[in-house]
Amino acid sequence: MRILLFCGKGGVGKTSLAAATGVRLAALGKRTLVMSVDPAHSLADAFDFGGDLFDSRTGDPYSVAPNLDIQEVNIQREIRRHWQEIAAYVSGVLRTTGVSGVEAEELAILPGMEELSAMMYVNQYRRESRYDVMILDCAPTAESLRFVSLPTTLEWYMKHIFPFQRTMLKAVRPIANRLSPVELPPDNYFANVAKLFSRLEGVDAILSDPSITSVRLVTNPERMVLRETQRTFVYFSLHGLTVDSIMVNRVLPPEVNDAFFAEWRSSQSTILREIDEYFAPVHVRRVPLFTHEVLGRQRLEELARALYAEDDDPAAVVRTERPYSFEKFEDRWEVRVDMPFASKSEVGLFKKGDELVVEVGTLRRHIGLPTSMAALEPSRARLAGGKLIVEMREK
Repeated sequence: MRILLFCGKGGVGKTSLAAATGVRLAALGKRTLVMSVDPAHSLADAFDFGGDLFDSRTGDPYSVAPNLDIQEVNIQREIRRHWQEIAAYVSGVLRTTGVSGVEAEELAILPGMEELSAMMYVNQYRRESRYDVMILDCAPTAESLRFVSLPTTLEWYMKHIFPFQRTMLKAVRPIANRLSPVELPPDNYFANVAKLFSRLEGVDAILSDPSITSVRLVTNPERMVLRETQRTFVYFSLHGLTVDSIMVNRVLPPEVNDAFFAEWRSSQSTILREIDEYFAPVHVRRVPLFTHEVLGRQRLEELARALYAEDDDPAAVVRTERPYSFEKFEDRWEVRVDMPFASKSEVGLFKKGDELVVEVGTLRRHIGLPTSMAALEPSRARLAGGKLIVEMREK
């Protein structure tokens, strides 16, 4: 089974490329699901479905062609299925503060609920072997990073905070509820959290396995978009995911030679050269700007032909290099983190327990150390060849 994540800045064309890839894979005979993880769903729109043909309120997979299903996660339905106790407690607290019933229900949709719901579907379909390929049409960059980091974050919370928090509140709840202006969460709230975590078990290993999961970064040949694509590449590397393809969308085709587009053509040419240099050896695909909006099955097939050669299999594993690795030498261990676009001033690191914490800008990544390295301390770090190399030695 393969999982392909289509990620990038909002508006670059992720949904269209994800849908076109799904069309191509289905034509190759692979059981394919294209799932929208973006709260602002547009997947059904890409297939040009009206409400009478596609009802996203069900939140279930919908067959659009042989071997091809699409799914838009419906958060209201997911709350009723998986988050009832959590949402009920949050909305109850909000009501005690004077928030009206409808507003409380809306505000009870906490950040991360939709992403975690999608992650649970991924794990469920993987266990059922329902599909050969799952394509995730991700939200813009910041939300996508939250999506891939949630399993690790939740695991850390369940390991370090959850048992203590649940035990402590169980002991103090009877007294605290008589004194506090709002009731503390009941134990079934924590039971709901534990149940949700069990449904995510193993998904972090799936996402970090490059033979199963690959990230496809979608970008445009524009300076601002390229900078965010570079940062996103680093962030996914820090989260243990492998980027195996860069898809440059809306490239001016050769036949567009009007003087009005002369500066655009020159700018795109420069940026395309930079993209090829920056991301090497990651494969770069170029997708031309079409004369029309890409809507409907026929035009998605046209886009797929422009995106993939006739003998291409979009689900093929083309890159398995892990973004970080551990190497042992006579007098030290080294942690090597793939960070091709980071500068020395952006990087910070420290060790906490059995984890090496790497910071790039405002993002923090916890890298769990092997048992043999848990007692070591970072002694030196350097950037070389697009990698952060951290030397670990005994105290």
